[in-house]
Amino acid sequence: MQELILFLLCYAFVFLIYQIFIVRRTKRNRKNNKLKKDPIEITYLIKRYHLDMKKVSYNQLLQIVAIVSSLDIALTVSVILLFENFFLEILGGFISIFILILGSYHLIYLFYKKKGMIINEKRK
Repeated sequence: MQELILFLLCYAFVFLIYQIFIVRRTKRNRKNNKLKKDPIEITYLIKRYHLDMKKVSYNQLLQIVAIVSSLDIALTVSVILLFENFFLEILGGFISIFILILGSYHLIYLFYKKKGMIINEKRK
């Protein structure tokens, strides 16, 4: 039960921080035309999976990335707490965050592919 409470608190805390420092600032800078570059998560999704940003709602994409990234970090914290040894914690955290990020961003890609918001590679 403690692990579940810690997971939920970690998720809520990371989501709140992500909303304040990434999503809110990106929306404000985009509104004022001061956005020099997109957050790295958005850039990765656009370049790796060829998202069609003409069809994708930027605000929706920001929210989805915030939810997924917060979940990835909270799950990684939960995995780290399974180990007693410091080196195993570092190794487990690195492996889990790597797998979770790649897997969750692939799920975002599948979501947008199902909605038809991916640029076909044949048209490029």
